[in-house]
Amino acid sequence: MASTMADGGTIPAKLHGRAFYESIGSPKFVLAPMVDQSEFAWRMLSRSYLSPAENAKLLAYTPMLHARLYEETAKYREAHFEAVRPPTSTSNGLAPSPTPSASNAEDAQPPVPFLDGNPALDRPLFVQFCANDPEHLLGAAKLVAPYCDAVDLNLGCPQGIARKGNYGAFLQEDQKLIYDLINTLHKNLAVPVTAKIRILGTKEDTLAYAKNVLAAGASIITVHGRRREQKGHITGVADWQYLRYLRDNLPKETVIFANGNILQHDDLERCLEATGADAVMSAEGNLSDPAIFAQPPPPGQEGREYWRGKDGKGGYRIDAMFRRYMGIIHKYALQQEPPTRRPLFVIGDDESWLAENKGEDAEQEEGPARKKRKKNGGGKREKCTPNTVAIRPHLFHLLRHFISRHTDIRDALARCPAGDIPAVEKVLDMVERRVAEGLIEYERTGGKTVEEPEPGAKAKPQAEDGKEPTEAQKAEDATADEYDAESSVATVKKCKRPWWIAQPIVRPLPKEALANGSISLSKKEKKKLEQATVDEVDGNQKSKERGGDGMVEEELPRSDSAIGVQEPAIDPKRPTATTDGLVCG
Repeated sequence: MASTMADGGTIPAKLHGRAFYESIGSPKFVLAPMVDQSEFAWRMLSRSYLSPAENAKLLAYTPMLHARLYEETAKYREAHFEAVRPPTSTSNGLAPSPTPSASNAEDAQPPVPFLDGNPALDRPLFVQFCANDPEHLLGAAKLVAPYCDAVDLNLGCPQGIARKGNYGAFLQEDQKLIYDLINTLHKNLAVPVTAKIRILGTKEDTLAYAKNVLAAGASIITVHGRRREQKGHITGVADWQYLRYLRDNLPKETVIFANGNILQHDDLERCLEATGADAVMSAEGNLSDPAIFAQPPPPGQEGREYWRGKDGKGGYRIDAMFRRYMGIIHKYALQQEPPTRRPLFVIGDDESWLAENKGEDAEQEEGPARKKRKKNGGGKREKCTPNTVAIRPHLFHLLRHFISRHTDIRDALARCPAGDIPAVEKVLDMVERRVAEGLIEYERTGGKTVEEPEPGAKAKPQAEDGKEPTEAQKAEDATADEYDAESSVATVKKCKRPWWIAQPIVRPLPKEALANGSISLSKKEKKKLEQATVDEVDGNQKSKERGGDGMVEEELPRSDSAIGVQEPAIDPKRPTATTDGLVCG
């Protein structure tokens, strides 16, 4: 049945809730909306590891867009969303806005699909906006509605800029505004509206929040299992129990997406089982491994891109992912044929090419970058688009473990100007050579080159008589490590791969971050912590008197980071520790 819009017009009947979810293929896996980092090329890279049948089960979101800026500013639209193919030029030599504006939509010629939301390439797709004004949100949503399956409202961004702009997770105290934002789209937009929220302080409050979002007209609700305060070094672990509580207490027909704690492929099914959610969303896990949604190939069918070690553990090679990513950039973002490349190196191939142009790696790090570009005439700078601007930040995430070891390549990547594709291609060549050398050395030494002390390893306990611990003692120690809620050691051990393999970045847990100096407490926070410790001791003592256990959570410091394209910083003292901010609300 058609519904009446605020301006008196009508919109065709649209599917809602589970009927809508089923109409887009009931996707099981979801590529999260990430600030400036879930753009078309990255979505295509993530989809490229799946078969056509599997792709039907993958839903992707655009990066978060600012509703008012998108509605009012053609330049902002051009820089963030390329839905229709722009003409080659206008009278002033500039390409017009790729998305029709409200003023010219009626006179525009039938658009030719280009990248974002292209039915042949990029569906299903949700476009996400942040907003605090229903009319601006509706105006922006109408511009993208023809090019997506749904419009999503960001209610999860926890960063300082969201507090300043009054959007994202900082709307959660104003439930009426949230209702109005969602309900305005529900009543006036041709496609469904969805929303992404964070959990609140209690399960009951979170349930009431979710009910308000659904009552307003959201067809799907995504729940990030962290509170607004959990970000940066105090991100901690997402609480899947909250999501299970929502699943058990919301109507059965409610479509719920779960978000949080997805580091590797196996975590996807674990999350679905633990939460009962319809689908699971990955953000940072996908940035570190865009093949996270794909099943690993069985032993013996690895091919050239997937590597499996002598211990049976494996993953996709970062040089293969880098090469595949650049192929997508050339073919789609630049609309040109990718360069002809040699087959990706595997053991047994001819190694003579490694000696060619060997001095170029060293040359990359000689002299100031500006002087070197001037001397060489500089690389060809392509027009900056959402896809070319994101290349370098993506590579810093993808290559994190690699560049913590090969710092010359990290420096070469840092010197690549935005849009300088030839410079990025040179970095790719350096990466391919270094990976080939690593594989050769691995085979030569029987795998010993990648043997490192276990993260957080402690001296093995000896029995009083000097004998080795029994198998039972070893099992007990292993279990203690695995279930230590205050340590990330077991997770790091589980995820660890050789440096040429794509692998997740494991954040230290809050107490570990405090211990290693990644975050520090102000005088006020220290006083609160001391008081909390006193209260905890008193509480535990009283609890013991009652025959129970007691616990008081420590209040940890809150830190904000600017939103936007973020290139991860690497601490030279702890090169494997992450210091980057949150990319997904």
